[in-house]
Amino acid sequence: MNIFVINSGSSSIKYQLFQMPSTSPICVGLIERVGYGDATITHKTYINGEEKLINETMPIPDYETGLNEVNRLLTDPEIGVIQNTSDIAAVGHRVVHGGERFTELTQITPEVKEELKQTFQLAPLHNPSAYKGIEVAEQIFTNATQLAVFDTAFHQTRPAKAYRFALPQSYYTEHHIRGYGFHGTSHKYVSEQAVAYLRKPDAKLISIHLGNGCSMTAIQNGQSLDTSMGFGPLSGLIMGTRTGDIDPTVIFYLVNELGYDINRVSDLVNKQSGMLGLTGFSDMRDITKAIEAGDENARLAYDMYAYRIKKFIGSYAAVLNGIDAIIFTAGVGENDAQVRQLACDDLQYLNIHIDREKNYTRQPGIREINTHYSPVKILVVPTNEELEIANQCYARLKG
Repeated sequence: MNIFVINSGSSSIKYQLFQMPSTSPICVGLIERVGYGDATITHKTYINGEEKLINETMPIPDYETGLNEVNRLLTDPEIGVIQNTSDIAAVGHRVVHGGERFTELTQITPEVKEELKQTFQLAPLHNPSAYKGIEVAEQIFTNATQLAVFDTAFHQTRPAKAYRFALPQSYYTEHHIRGYGFHGTSHKYVSEQAVAYLRKPDAKLISIHLGNGCSMTAIQNGQSLDTSMGFGPLSGLIMGTRTGDIDPTVIFYLVNELGYDINRVSDLVNKQSGMLGLTGFSDMRDITKAIEAGDENARLAYDMYAYRIKKFIGSYAAVLNGIDAIIFTAGVGENDAQVRQLACDDLQYLNIHIDREKNYTRQPGIREINTHYSPVKILVVPTNEELEIANQCYARLKG
């Protein structure tokens, strides 16, 4: 069964094609700079153990043009992996925000699309792009079942005491202002991988997703109990360009005393802060080089980044009343040993003991980086949001 997964960003389209039940994609691609004259397409295929790579640069003014180019590559007589679009059984769409309405995989219908429009105000940078991707995919893959997977859905199991804000009741009942949480598709996938690895269905887990965006989730019995992101993706951990948790009084000061308008504040806390604001770099690899060159600002930023993670580990240990395993995942979580070391050092009171040699030794797949005597497992688990989406779509169609 061919399942095509699309992740439409504000100016990008990521995609993967799976021949389920195989978990290895036969095609992986990325279009960057949608809406510009110098957009790039990176398209890889994997057939009979052979990898083929295509890189193209061309004007791609919109999502329709972009997905039509993808379709051209998928069905190309020489490098294509399908004969025509009717070979696609389902298209799975990643949608960042489902609000309170969408709590699970959802088949897209005209009624669902109308309800999706109501979520635009909750995720104005992401959901309109996903919606456009859905509309274009419906036109191209006319025989496929269109399905949506929501990043917020995994966190809908949290109790009200975890997701409500201490605002007057009407702000929740009338305006739906509450914590939603994000990266749910990733947290769900890696926690399920960890449960299978530990052979413990009721495992108490702390999942730490560290990429350009960062979040942590407390998980037990496969359900999210609390998570660090809230109404939007700004709160919680320090991120590539986002502040994470910040005293709201700072915003009042910027507006009332420094004369900032709200758009300038938004740009500051979302796009100019985090590791970029502290060091001049948003990529942790660049920051590591700066530390090695003796940059004290970079060193402080690393310490702040790890300290924030450590605080949430302690917080979620309290929520869970114990920990079976900590999971590091996503680009930074999977590849930055120094961050993992700093975040887990000096947590012996919580029975967390990281093994420095294991931590700095790279291996593929799931691996333990705790000492042999550590009651709490420390796991590095590669995330795969596209595979999680494909798995959910396959389960739905298979019945």
